[in-house]
Amino acid sequence: MNPVHKKIPVLVHDGKPVCESLIIVQYIDEVWKDKAPLMPSDPYERAQSRFWADFVDKKIYDFGRKIWTTNGEDQEAAKKDFIDSLKLLEGELGDKPYFGGETLGYVDKESVSKSLKDPQILYDFAVMVRKKLGLE
Repeated sequence: MNPVHKKIPVLVHDGKPVCESLIIVQYIDEVWKDKAPLMPSDPYERAQSRFWADFVDKKIYDFGRKIWTTNGEDQEAAKKDFIDSLKLLEGELGDKPYFGGETLGYVDKESVSKSLKDPQILYDFAVMVRKKLGLE
């Protein structure tokens, strides 16, 4: 139902598609804002949430894609950048269960603190999938 990219994720609400992760999260925040807002009410905190969500969507996704699509030195550089970016994100998260503190928020498309424990595991998984797909 994604009219441009023909890919997921797509949220279908009232029969209408809403595409792309960050746009879906913004849509959910606007439609169900009375239930559990995903964006902080403070403008600075909202800006910070948008910054880190953009960082994940652009930097981490890009480095992950390079791990899948390159070989040799380029792949090793992408691996280092990917792991460094995850460590930076983990440092920003600190001991909080979510970027928003104790509650799930805009940056937390999933439970971030649990998924960033070992960036090497993410890299190893990507390499295993590449091998299975014959990209190695």
